[in-house]
Amino acid sequence: MEAITDYAIYMLDTEGYVSSWNSGAQRSKGYREDEILGEHFSRFYLPEDRDAGLPARALATAASEGRFESEGWRVRKDGNRYWAHVVIDAIRDPSGQLLGFAKITRDLSERKRAEVELKRSEEQFRLLVQGVTDYAIYMLDPSGNVASWNAGAQRIKGYQPDEIIGKHFSSFYTDEDKAVGLPATALDVAAKEGRFEKEGWRLRKDGTRFWASVIIDAIRDSDGNLIGFAKVTRDITEKREAQRALEKAREELFQAQKMEAVGQLTGGIAHDFNNLLMAVLGSLEIAHRRALQGQDVIPLIENAIKGAQRGASLTQRMLAFSRKQELKLEAVDVLDLVRGMTDLFQRSIGPSISVETIFPLVMPKAFTDANQLESALLNLVVNARDAMPSGGSLVIAAKVREIKEGEVPDLKSGRYICLSVKDEGEGMDAETLASATAPFFTTKGVGKGTGLGLSMVQGLMEQSGGKLVMKSVKGEGTTAELWLPQAQIIVQEMQVPDEAPQQSLPPLTILAVDDDPLVLINTVLMLEDLGHRPLQAQSAEEALRVLKQAPDIELIITDHAMPAMTGSQLAAEIKQREHDIPIILATGYAELPEEADSSLLRLAKPFTQAQLATALAEAVAGKE
Repeated sequence: MEAITDYAIYMLDTEGYVSSWNSGAQRSKGYREDEILGEHFSRFYLPEDRDAGLPARALATAASEGRFESEGWRVRKDGNRYWAHVVIDAIRDPSGQLLGFAKITRDLSERKRAEVELKRSEEQFRLLVQGVTDYAIYMLDPSGNVASWNAGAQRIKGYQPDEIIGKHFSSFYTDEDKAVGLPATALDVAAKEGRFEKEGWRLRKDGTRFWASVIIDAIRDSDGNLIGFAKVTRDITEKREAQRALEKAREELFQAQKMEAVGQLTGGIAHDFNNLLMAVLGSLEIAHRRALQGQDVIPLIENAIKGAQRGASLTQRMLAFSRKQELKLEAVDVLDLVRGMTDLFQRSIGPSISVETIFPLVMPKAFTDANQLESALLNLVVNARDAMPSGGSLVIAAKVREIKEGEVPDLKSGRYICLSVKDEGEGMDAETLASATAPFFTTKGVGKGTGLGLSMVQGLMEQSGGKLVMKSVKGEGTTAELWLPQAQIIVQEMQVPDEAPQQSLPPLTILAVDDDPLVLINTVLMLEDLGHRPLQAQSAEEALRVLKQAPDIELIITDHAMPAMTGSQLAAEIKQREHDIPIILATGYAELPEEADSSLLRLAKPFTQAQLATALAEAVAGKE
């Protein structure tokens, strides 16, 4: 007992006077043994406890019941208080005579301070939770019954604490959610995963709905046993309505921007097509007049053909913009391509602008689509012309470069051919240059351009594995660089003849189907000129009737976009009737519906007589 220092262990006589004293008692209470022996133990109590008779009751309880135990404030020798756990046991001889008392006191001041601090923190937390009005914060027991209720829950849900505590939290859910078991699912997820989070409709006491953000956390004791759930609910109805209003505003803005873009596009296309139609109609009208007079009309007809070809190119650009057009990537001799377009460039820009080309003596081929590259170059040249209204110099140059990773942004390392078009025009400021390649952006004024030119060039470069780089300074001109990958394999190019080849097919009976009379007449005339026997129909239904009346038909060429029954549907119907007839599908669309037969031979509109002859030969060869 003398060695024990954590406990004050000492004896009292029957009157409560100290009769023994250990080292633990001296350490905790501060009295030496010679100072306390013979003194009454009541001096360890607070004055108010002595006045209340607590020391005497403690001895009386120990004497009558054998033991007294309590916790309370005690006083050290120096007058300081400490929180003590006290046990007093009665000591009796074998005959039951009371001999005195054994008293054990332990200093629990540290524990008491921790309990007080914990209680203070809990009270602060309780006040904090109770003071929150923007969030419903409350506890659920393991079964989901409400165990506590804060002011925020009362404000948001409308229930007083005495109205909801003890009730199941599913009262806040809609009938639809309760029908699918959402409340039980929420508790199950929280119990298994520790947390459940969701947004949805909840109900107030008055039956009105609100959109809530809900979080449920599982609460477990130190042994990991589930003792309940902490539930936090926030009314975000206003936030949701604001979000929906913002989304609606965005949709309306997008629609307005789309309509503005469509207006720009329509005006630009109308302008370009009007120019082309003027060239075609004007040339044909003069050709018609001169033909009646017996004059040479070939140059006028050639001019009309070129105008029509430019119109077809514009249509292809539109199709490529609306659908990702499949490119014919091949090895292209850029030098030969530019040389072949020099006269076209000069005619397009007029005599006030000089064209200069700077190319190395030997240059490898580029890997790109030749037709699309021609269209891109012509677009850049026309842009340069528009930037130099008073004339100037236009330089088309090329160089071969080895590019390292990161040297040109968004361009992989490798060997490239840089084809550039440089003008001495007005140039662009930084803001205009940043928007130059955006679809529908144009500086040419309303109705004077589609705003698709540079975006189409950029699309070609990206699909080719290259890049369009625009460089410009206001007042110093513009340079457009086309970075084209160098072709690794030399591909033998197939030349498409400009004129119809010699007729190699025997005369065929061919049914031409098109709902446009002008196109139908043109197709029939082409077939007649090629030496075939054409029949015609202006709809799929009429084509089926003609096919039934003329069983000797050997080939069918049909438009795709027709009312009632499309060309691909007509082909499927003919195939279902077990007619083994080659069918050519003529269409101006870059893509066909998914249900269309992909094995059908396709002929892109508008087509030349040479292209028609080639398609006929392929169809007949396919049948054989």
